[in-house]
Amino acid sequence: MTHRIDRRDLLALLGAAGTATWLGAGRALAAETPITVGILYSGSKQDYGYNQSHANAAAALRKLPGVKVIEEERVPETIAAQRSMEGMINQDGAKLIIATSFGYFDPHVLKIAAKYPDVTFAHCGGIWKPGMPENVGTFYGYIFSAQYLSGILAGHMSKSKKLGVVAAKPTPNLIRSINAFALAARSVDPGITVQVIFTGEWTNPVREAESATSLIDQGADVIACHVDSPKVVVETAEKRGVMSCGYHSSQAELAPKGYLTGAEWNWVVPYTDFLDRTRARQPLEHYLRGGLAADFVKTGPIGAVVTPAARAALEQTRAKLISGETVIFSGPLKDNKGNVVIPAGTVHKENDRALDPINYLVDGVTGQA
Repeated sequence: MTHRIDRRDLLALLGAAGTATWLGAGRALAAETPITVGILYSGSKQDYGYNQSHANAAAALRKLPGVKVIEEERVPETIAAQRSMEGMINQDGAKLIIATSFGYFDPHVLKIAAKYPDVTFAHCGGIWKPGMPENVGTFYGYIFSAQYLSGILAGHMSKSKKLGVVAAKPTPNLIRSINAFALAARSVDPGITVQVIFTGEWTNPVREAESATSLIDQGADVIACHVDSPKVVVETAEKRGVMSCGYHSSQAELAPKGYLTGAEWNWVVPYTDFLDRTRARQPLEHYLRGGLAADFVKTGPIGAVVTPAARAALEQTRAKLISGETVIFSGPLKDNKGNVVIPAGTVHKENDRALDPINYLVDGVTGQA
């Protein structure tokens, strides 16, 4: 008999003692139906960033009873992705394919899913629409809520009142996160300003180092980032003696003196949902999303430099975000050109689809979106 972990029970276990405790409880469950899971990454699993966040979840799945995980790194967003998925299905017997990179979705996941209707496909970030294969599910997390918490720490810890952000491209997802970071910091001190430099590429270590250096030279004493691998940005901040906030997965070990925290994904939660539904042969969630309350996103380790007052403020803010007492995007709110972008009385909750097309930077943020 297949034993399905109820989502409420899973979140209670995660909230009570973290993923490790949940995994320990998972071992005590009744034997699960054996299943092979195939996972594709566009980059290295040890990138200290986006790919590593997924690899961490894969490692958690690997510890579950009856689960075999097959992984392939550096798979291009081309027909090579189709070949990798078919290889996992035909050679390894995978019944669940997790495609972690945005460019895998259309046409690659959709094409292979139509060819293998008895296999479940879970894609990170895609948008499922009626008419697409029913064996395809998509998932993502509201990472801007975790970025807001990073902004709370940055606001409390900054002495120069100047924060810097190194970002890849001005996509709506990145802009939401940058705005959330800035709104949080300015809620601590309205005199704080945030300067953003867009590198134009998801991964460009040279440009990332140059951007971080430029922001520090202009007085920023906390550097945050929105790039695929924050390693270079965090290391540059540490070498220059300023504080940093990470992204995707933990970079705490790279900056023992200046690391504040990071906005991290907790992909094991949606991974487990698709795993359980596949085993139980239940209908998929085609649009699976979650934030802090659902444990899809989290804050990373809190650095030793963080003061008790800043830590307390973070925990208080986290509780208010989860309860709904604090809403990040609510009116009145102006962009950095003085235009009212969210009128007074308007509230956009974490899962509000009206936030999807955001293309403005908020008041107090300099940079060109």
